[in-house]
Amino acid sequence: MDLFEYQGKQFFARYGIPVSDGEAVTDVEAAVAAADRVGYPVVVKAQVQVGGRGKAGGIKLAANADEARRYATDIIGMDIKGHTVEVVWVEHASDISEEYYASFTLDRSAKQYLGMLSAQGGVEIEDVAATDPDAIAKIHVDPAEGLSEAACRAWVEAAALNPAATEGAVDILMKLYTAYTEGDADLVEINPLILTPDGRVHALDAKVTLDDNSVFRHADYSVYDETQVRDVREEAAHEKGLQYIGLDGSVGIIANGAGLAMSTVDIVTQVGGSPANFLDIGGGANADVMAGAMEVINNDPKVRSIFINIFGGITKGEEVANGIVQALARVKIDAPIVIRLDGTNADEGRAILEPHRSDMLQIEPTMRDAARRVVELAGGVSS
Repeated sequence: MDLFEYQGKQFFARYGIPVSDGEAVTDVEAAVAAADRVGYPVVVKAQVQVGGRGKAGGIKLAANADEARRYATDIIGMDIKGHTVEVVWVEHASDISEEYYASFTLDRSAKQYLGMLSAQGGVEIEDVAATDPDAIAKIHVDPAEGLSEAACRAWVEAAALNPAATEGAVDILMKLYTAYTEGDADLVEINPLILTPDGRVHALDAKVTLDDNSVFRHADYSVYDETQVRDVREEAAHEKGLQYIGLDGSVGIIANGAGLAMSTVDIVTQVGGSPANFLDIGGGANADVMAGAMEVINNDPKVRSIFINIFGGITKGEEVANGIVQALARVKIDAPIVIRLDGTNADEGRAILEPHRSDMLQIEPTMRDAARRVVELAGGVSS
C-alpha cells in the first residue's frame, strides 16, 4: 500500500519522527482554516501518488489567507499526470539550511535491510546514483540484529552530513528504522530530510509503502486501504482478494506466485507481446480463485488473449486443472486461453484439460511456447 504524503507523515509521527504541523483537507475553506491554524507562511501541497507535483503547480507557498485560498482553489481538482487532486496537505512552511535524503528498504539479494543516506537531498535519488554514486552512503542491517546506535552514527558520518545535523539525524534514522520494521513497511523514505537554521533535523516529506500482507497485525491500516488509488480492474481484483496490477497491454496473465507472475510478464515481453496485467492467484488455484481471476481479466476490454501459467507445488496439477475447468463453466471467456501447467502431477492435470482443448483453450508444454502462442493469438508482436 502506497501512502499519500500526509498519511506518511502521520505514520512517521507515530514513531516520534518530527514532521511539519499540518492538516489534510478536501475543500478550499477548510484549507484556509488549516492555514490559519498552523500559521503563515504555509505550503499547500497536492496529494497525489505521482512525482512532479511542483513542476505541475501542485505545491505553492502562501503568505496569507488570500493566497492560501487562491492556491487551494487552483490545486484542488487539478490533474497531475492523470491523477486528480482530491486532498491537499496544508503545513507550516519550514526554514531550510540543508537538504538530505534517507530511506530504508529491503535488499533481497543480500537478504538484509538496506539503508541509504545522502547529503544530496531534495532531488530524485536515482539522479544522485547516476551522477554521483559515492554521494550515497549505504548500510546493510541484519534483521535478526537490528540497527545499533553506533552503526547508525558511523553511517551518518560516512554520508558526510553537516556535523550540526549529526545528533538529529542519528535520532531520526533510529526512529525511521523502527517505523520500517515495526510498521511492516516495504519502503520508508524522507526526501528531503532537512537541517533548519536553528540546528533542528526534520522530515519535510514522506514516502511510505506498507506491506499489505501485514494488515492482520495492524487493524488501523484499513484506513490506508480505503484511500488506495486503483483503476476499475484493480478494484475488482482487490475485492476478490487477488494480487493484481493493471498494465496497458493485450495479453492477460494469471500465475500462481509473485515470482512466476513476474517471470510471465517478462517472457511475454521478451517474445514481443504486451502484458495487460500482473495477476498472482497465490498458492491456491481452486475454482473460486480461478473464476475470480478470469472475471477480472475478461472485463478488461484490451485483453485479446489470456496466458494461464501454473506451476504445481503444494497445489497439485490435477487440482489446478479441475479448478480451471470448473471456472470455465462459470465464466464466459471472450478471449482465447493458453495454458502452461507444470510441476507436481502436471501430467494428470494436462490429461484433465485435454478433452477441453479447442481454439479457445490451448495447451503448450513450455513457458516460452505458451508465451509465443498467446502473443500470436493477441495479434502478434507489439509495435
